[in-house]
Amino acid sequence: MSNQDVIVLNVGGFKFTTRLSTLQKFPESRLAKMLNGNDPEFKLLNGQYFVDRDGVLFGYILDSLRTLQLALPSDFSDYKRLQREADFYELYSVADLLHQENLLKPKPEILEIRFLLQEMQGFFRIFGSCSITIDELADRITTFAENFVGMSWKSHHVPSQKSLSPLSLERPSHHDLVFQCGIIYSDQSVARYVSIKPDKRKLFNGANVLGLLIDILLKDGFRLLSSRTVSAEEKVECYCFERMRSPEVFTINITQSKRATTMQPSKQIQMNRSK
Repeated sequence: MSNQDVIVLNVGGFKFTTRLSTLQKFPESRLAKMLNGNDPEFKLLNGQYFVDRDGVLFGYILDSLRTLQLALPSDFSDYKRLQREADFYELYSVADLLHQENLLKPKPEILEIRFLLQEMQGFFRIFGSCSITIDELADRITTFAENFVGMSWKSHHVPSQKSLSPLSLERPSHHDLVFQCGIIYSDQSVARYVSIKPDKRKLFNGANVLGLLIDILLKDGFRLLSSRTVSAEEKVECYCFERMRSPEVFTINITQSKRATTMQPSKQIQMNRSK
């Protein structure tokens, strides 16, 4: 890479080093055309292009050029100012997207667990306002069944890995899932186990599964809003959680025309922010 391929910009006192090809991603933009020296807003001083604009906001502009995506922090609030900067640099795809501020703001996400403990069985139903979270949670939950004879549940502590059969979770809709655990007594007794990643244990006690599920949700950024008994007669417990879901990452169409943009949201898995 030659020195001519590297450009240094001083934007309001903040220095940025980038490739010439990055600034030329949008050939019709002001940044792409600044090298011809005809734009009075850009001054070449000591080998650096100086422009008297907001340097902090330019960091987001440059990131969108490098990645062709607009991904803002969850606590970002200067949408109007950033839109103004995008307009100044004549990056109309970015400016038009910022104009639709509601698409870019974090949104509250609700998750509800309904738990019924009946004799030696625990029944779970999980409702979520975001189907992506429910899909990701379903991928993390695995249920197993084991048939056993001549054993009581008290002596049945550790499942035999060879005799475990994985079971499918029930999915009544895209926004909820159903599963159960515990001991089912019939002609042939069956033990149902639940495993929730990243925890490697297989649990059949409903209270233990509930505790693990709540702990995982809290680690994934949810907070407990409320807990209540839905049906005192059947002892159905309801736990309601909330978290702020990060906005989608939007891909910017590089073949822009003035004031025309095509937006395509990129899928994000939000269940575990630490991944």
